[in-house]
Amino acid sequence: MDFQSNDIEVLEVKQKMAKKTVADIDVKGKKVLMRCDFNVPLDDNCNITSDDRIVKALPTIKKILEGGGSLILMSHLGRPKGQRDDKMSLAPVAKRLSELLEQQVIFADDCIGPEPKQKAQALKPGDCMLLENLRFHKEETIKDKAAKEDAQLRQAKDDFAKELADMADIYVDDAFGTAHRDNASMYTVPMMMEGKPRVIGFLIEKELKFMGEALSNPGRPFVAILGGAKVSDKIGVIENLIGKVDRIIIGGAMAYTFLKGNGKSIGKSLCENDYIDKGQKLLKQAADAECEVVLPVDHHVVRELKPGVQYRTAVGDIDPGFQAVDIGPIAAQTYKEKIADAKTIVWNGPMGVFEIPPFDVGTKAVALAVADATDKGATSIIGGGDSASAVNMLGLEDRISHISTGGGASLEFLEGKKFVCLEILDEK
Repeated sequence: MDFQSNDIEVLEVKQKMAKKTVADIDVKGKKVLMRCDFNVPLDDNCNITSDDRIVKALPTIKKILEGGGSLILMSHLGRPKGQRDDKMSLAPVAKRLSELLEQQVIFADDCIGPEPKQKAQALKPGDCMLLENLRFHKEETIKDKAAKEDAQLRQAKDDFAKELADMADIYVDDAFGTAHRDNASMYTVPMMMEGKPRVIGFLIEKELKFMGEALSNPGRPFVAILGGAKVSDKIGVIENLIGKVDRIIIGGAMAYTFLKGNGKSIGKSLCENDYIDKGQKLLKQAADAECEVVLPVDHHVVRELKPGVQYRTAVGDIDPGFQAVDIGPIAAQTYKEKIADAKTIVWNGPMGVFEIPPFDVGTKAVALAVADATDKGATSIIGGGDSASAVNMLGLEDRISHISTGGGASLEFLEGKKFVCLEILDEK
């Protein structure tokens, strides 16, 4: 396989992503505005059920506080659609962060307005403050394209961003989960802080390092594992990976769009009929690039998907009235063998309906195979979302090289898309 032209393209992207970090600047005596991804899961009583995203932000936070900076943190939580909703307040995050830092994290009841402004001005070196949910204001999520076409929207987004930008001397982006979006806090705020230091945190640095290295200088064989429901969500990723990877393993409902195009009977299995032809073109492109594509040859199938339902294994064709809900044992063993010799692995998407046991067997088998390959020296990257949940549920986090904090962002990175909110930040 000839990788030279693709390698050059990716290397150019990687070089553009060589951004300054908080380690490259002096924060002493400065007000630092940091965009985090504190979009943590909450239960019905607003208790945090996983503080993983808070914990992963700690290295950057501590670096700023220990360096004598006054830190103003901002984030979104959930989708309140521009309205205040106390069920999506960041107050529980402020409480948990206080415990983790062993110091009080001041909480502002809003992200803009007199109260947060006064609290920001009063911060002393080493103080930390968290602003209330950015998405309580509709201006945070106004798309830049819409703002360019509508002067009122542009002014509203600019006014909102200016209030945030005016609080600080330095901008830090450590929210990879929203790095593919042009939200006001991600794009307009740093644009308004041009001339001031604008850097990334350690979390984004790690994301760019692992994913950039995987695409630009992978150990081989390079294996991509793609799952989930829709081929349409992964078309760009597959197109970008063909010619870069040696092998693409496909599972989940998206596999049945390819299998139907191959002439297989898929019963009631999920299928995007509008993408069957595109799926066949992708398979031909992969074959022409000498990129192996591995599809499931057997499946766990049910008449109706519900907890406790009886299932059977179908090899080859699936009978009418049955729906595939997981890869079968032959596929699981094949996938394990196809992963075993990998030196670089990128995985995004489960192999079946893993949230309903026993249809998590295929996803578990893949997760264990990835962990085993990592133990033998492979670099493994899990692209957030359901794949990360599966790895965490199995307690395999310590046996994976890198688990991305951004499912959608990691997909777009693998797709080769530009992240405009990172491109505008300071180069090394």
